[in-house]
Amino acid sequence: MPLAADLPMKELEQPLARVESQLIALAQALRSDDAGTLEIAAAELHRALAAAVDHFRRAARQGVVPAALRQRLAVASAQVAAQRESLARATAALDRAIDVLIPANVPTYGADGGGIRPVSTGSILA
Repeated sequence: MPLAADLPMKELEQPLARVESQLIALAQALRSDDAGTLEIAAAELHRALAAAVDHFRRAARQGVVPAALRQRLAVASAQVAAQRESLARATAALDRAIDVLIPANVPTYGADGGGIRPVSTGSILA
């Protein structure tokens, strides 16, 4: 018969391990430069985090969350925060690059939908 203290450990281990594996999958998706893979990995991580938080919340109400699992959850939380910060920096860099390539104050098209620059035939009068 398992000890009462072992039950929360077993109940919390699986959702926490899933969070950890989804963090690895998200890191790999970030390196792959595949938007679809990244979106799926982010959604899976979100689901894994929600499930883990639910399990930990229920265990905390019973007053039995092993210190080792609390520590692993804290590490996973720090990894999520680091990945969020990394994505924020990458997004800011992309926004700056877009601003350089497409300045915000320079219209591309006129009110009639035509180009702003005059159309040239390519001929030069001498």
